[in-house]
Amino acid sequence: MTENLIQKRIPVVPRSVSGRFRMLKYSILVLAYGVYYLLPWWRWERNSGPDQAVVFDIVARKFYIFDLVVYAQDMFWLTGFLVIAAFLLFFVTGIAGRVFCGYFCFQTLWTDVFILIERLVQGERNARIKLINSPPTLNKTIKLSLTQFLWFLVALITGLSFTLYWGNAPELLMQMVTGQAPFPAYATTFFLTVTTFVMAGMAREQVCTYMCPYSRFQAVMFDQDTLIVAYDEQRGEGEQGRWKPIKGLLKRDERQAKGYGDCIDCGFCVQVCPVGIDIRNGLQYQCISCALCIDACNTIMDSINYPRGLIRYSSEHQMHGRRWSWLKMKNLGYSVAILIVTGLLIWSIVTRQLTELRVQQIRQPLYVTLSDGQIQNRYEVKMTNKHDQAQRYRIHIEGLPGAILDVGHFSEVSLNTGESVHLQVHIKMRPDKQSVKNRHFYFVLQNLSTNPTVSIKQPAQFYLP
Repeated sequence: MTENLIQKRIPVVPRSVSGRFRMLKYSILVLAYGVYYLLPWWRWERNSGPDQAVVFDIVARKFYIFDLVVYAQDMFWLTGFLVIAAFLLFFVTGIAGRVFCGYFCFQTLWTDVFILIERLVQGERNARIKLINSPPTLNKTIKLSLTQFLWFLVALITGLSFTLYWGNAPELLMQMVTGQAPFPAYATTFFLTVTTFVMAGMAREQVCTYMCPYSRFQAVMFDQDTLIVAYDEQRGEGEQGRWKPIKGLLKRDERQAKGYGDCIDCGFCVQVCPVGIDIRNGLQYQCISCALCIDACNTIMDSINYPRGLIRYSSEHQMHGRRWSWLKMKNLGYSVAILIVTGLLIWSIVTRQLTELRVQQIRQPLYVTLSDGQIQNRYEVKMTNKHDQAQRYRIHIEGLPGAILDVGHFSEVSLNTGESVHLQVHIKMRPDKQSVKNRHFYFVLQNLSTNPTVSIKQPAQFYLP
């Protein structure tokens, strides 16, 4: 006889509940879905570029985020944003546990919608459990097929919406419908559709329990002052434990007199849990701090005229009657790091140069001796116009007396918005009796359209034999 070491998955069928935390989750869900689905369709007028509020133009290597245009060389801003997000996650976790998972995580938001569709088509928890356990019938086939069809529509819209961020949404959608869109657009939509359908419709709580690494290491950020969804065991259990309300144990004072706690063992908190745990067994890594069990317990407490808060957001110190404080060194460290990185990121964006000048010396060969005795160095100059209007530029050099700058036929350069130009320029000069083999100087770029007195300088070197 062989022992089966792999347990078959027991499906979690959560029950609906109402309350302030459920309403908060619905509000965040509506806001998140509204931003995600509608943002590609928000028109935004620009002097140059697509008239879309947010678009990631891979072909032109530009990200348009409202009035901010992020060029390829500005992608270090993404690093700053990710650092801020990481520290913010650590900061929130240290204070309030896994509230990100319970309210803002994509897996939670999409699973909520898929469960809502399931409930609308198949009914409440008991009806869905009965449908799962019932033999195959036409009614069961219709309900399950309709549920999965609606799941597929949500998943398809999710994948399509993500793809629309990478091009002009109306034009790209028409291309996809008519079969004229590039292959990556179809591949991205297909991948996001499949993963959304599988993760939110089929895997659900298994993503949070087994796949997400955050559930495994988030506990190391907890301490005795971290707010978690906690069951007041002393109040709920009493000396004799929990017991259902029967004759002689209906009123709270009767239960307390006989040593029983306020928990009437209704199981409502377990039935509403989207990951299928019993919070009365203590803190578990599967708990995503969605607080639906708090709404469920408060509903029952109100119905029997017991005080609320048997299950509540609390810390270990609060549970033992001690003072709660979030002012910990780690939390202060996280907040300082967030402020510093945020300040640096904002400063970098606000003070960014709208005209970019890059100079690279061509070192093959390092210098050339001309027939008239002059020494010539070659350089590649790249100019980029990041203004929202066309600009005219003039380039010259400083710090190299007697040198001649040869830019060919370009005395001035005009660049449209977002346009770049590469120039090969030559600098010639006669060697003198000094023994210095390289001279430091500057390329100077003047903007003739805005303020010619303000210039951009880029250091370079001139090499001599």
